[in-house]
Amino acid sequence: MRKSFSFLFLAAMLGINVQAQEIAKADPACISLTPQQNQYRNVLDLSGIWQFRTDPDKVGESQGWMNGLTETTDIAVPGSWNDQIHGLHNYLGTAWYEMETFVPRAWKGERIFLRFNSVNYMSKVFVNGKAVGMHEGGNLPFAFDITPYVVWDRKNRISVEVENELDPNRIPNGNVPGAMRTFPATNYDFFPYCGIHRNVMLYTLPRTASLQDITLRTDFSGSTGTINVSVKKQGAASAGRVTITSAEGETYIANLRFKGDEAEANVSIENVHLWSTEDPYLYNVRVELPGKDSYETHCGVRTISHDDKSILLNGKPIKLRGFGKHEDFPVFGKGVAHPVTVYDYQLMKWLGANSFRTSHYPYDEEVYNIADREGFLIIDEMPSVGLLFFDGEENVKIRQAQCRYALEEMINRDKNHPSVILWSVANEPAHKGVGGANYDGKEKQGEAEENRLAIENLGELIALAKGKDPTRLASFVAMSGSPSSWHTVGDIICVNRYYGWYTNPGRMDVAIDILSRELEKLHTTYNVPIIMTEFGADTSVGVHSNSEEMFSEEFQCRFLGDYLDLANQKDYVTGMHIWNFADFQTGEAMHRVNSMNYKGVFTQTRKPKMAAHMLRQRWFGTDKY
Repeated sequence: MRKSFSFLFLAAMLGINVQAQEIAKADPACISLTPQQNQYRNVLDLSGIWQFRTDPDKVGESQGWMNGLTETTDIAVPGSWNDQIHGLHNYLGTAWYEMETFVPRAWKGERIFLRFNSVNYMSKVFVNGKAVGMHEGGNLPFAFDITPYVVWDRKNRISVEVENELDPNRIPNGNVPGAMRTFPATNYDFFPYCGIHRNVMLYTLPRTASLQDITLRTDFSGSTGTINVSVKKQGAASAGRVTITSAEGETYIANLRFKGDEAEANVSIENVHLWSTEDPYLYNVRVELPGKDSYETHCGVRTISHDDKSILLNGKPIKLRGFGKHEDFPVFGKGVAHPVTVYDYQLMKWLGANSFRTSHYPYDEEVYNIADREGFLIIDEMPSVGLLFFDGEENVKIRQAQCRYALEEMINRDKNHPSVILWSVANEPAHKGVGGANYDGKEKQGEAEENRLAIENLGELIALAKGKDPTRLASFVAMSGSPSSWHTVGDIICVNRYYGWYTNPGRMDVAIDILSRELEKLHTTYNVPIIMTEFGADTSVGVHSNSEEMFSEEFQCRFLGDYLDLANQKDYVTGMHIWNFADFQTGEAMHRVNSMNYKGVFTQTRKPKMAAHMLRQRWFGTDKY
């Protein structure tokens, strides 16, 4: 584990009390391999009913709550506390979780880890009263080696201190002066759900030697495919083996010879079966340290690239048809709900969609596993929403450090999924100027210092992504009115546009003309493909109008149809992602009836609006928008 002494100061500034001891900051390398049960490894899922108590005065640590909570209430893990516990919907302060469990005696002698797949936002973990580590950021896993803290033949107490206060220097940020003016005061348009949102697991790794990381990179030439397998291990092992098996039982074997803790093998596959949206073919990959450890995963052989007009999957142009999404659902909040995940895929397939963006944060790991099997393409997005570049260089540095950390976590976890085709390092970085304004035919300039910081920092994140993973594209998603020069840093251009809704409301003829001229200018200037990553209109279910008035179901169909029709006329528009797949929870605001964003083509409970049926008629069985 890497130690972060400065993290003590940061945590104190952000409101979590810490003991006067070394606090381990979670190491992104620990989450590269999802816990797996096999002959060498064990997994125990700790999801279920935990004990819960709020700590609004932040006295829990000084009063020793990690040694046993009192005055608790039941809470489901995974799940957000906001919609489970009465009176806590808008509570973003400190709270404590606790559960007790035996560690199986058969695990004695192994290395024992505790993994949280997502806790929002700042968390500190205790085992049997001892602090084992801290993690900043929601939406991504973190894990700690808890072997020294485990007791045998009696229950182990696991305590977690969680806090989700809104702060301008977090990602995503909140309490930003002059921002969206919602309650709670987010700088982003979704609700800041709090708590342990995904599964919690105890797992073991073999003590003698264990696999730490596996990276798969694929390519093909003609009918021959190549899978490059890079392996990192820990402990005493000088050799290993890679076994790749096709669905038909064909086997390819390569030996690993370690130099230090790293080894690499290139496996050639004759008559390779490529992975695609129409045929999501997967190979099984097994990596072994014989007699010591093994790990299995899957691999799709495919390539991703681009030319001046298209994203190319296996060298062929592809059009992305799909959505931006959110994970929230009634009662669960942002807690993972696998039945909802499965149903969402069924609905997207019913529509004829082939892709989505994980707006605005990485999703649960099972979402990617299903996408690999079903042939969906994913834009994988970091939780860096509304980044600021105009509030001072020191503040920018603080946020950039957390962005780098989250990017490393995201790529470590998701790098082997064939479904992931693009890393999005930010959504709608804020612009001090006229954010959301109409395009007027002129280049948006912005202030020189803001432009410098934006280009340097967004460019650094994209370069880091490309450095860690040169096999995928990388970019960021821009809002209306942001300076045009920011687009120089990405492989392709991704833009969110709402002409006809937030500007020129209801004037679709004007909106489409503005959008058409702007798209032409962007492509002429930068000569790269463009994805429209957001466009949409709020819609009240059951509201109808024969004149296609705003908020009616007819207007939503008109709005989406007009945007899609325009995209079909622009051969350089390589993707259209509608905002949003389903209605979702937001903070309270004048423009958010019931604290909801109603731009979904499905309701929050997944009932179709007219627009869903319209999209099915357009998309199903075609390759057009």
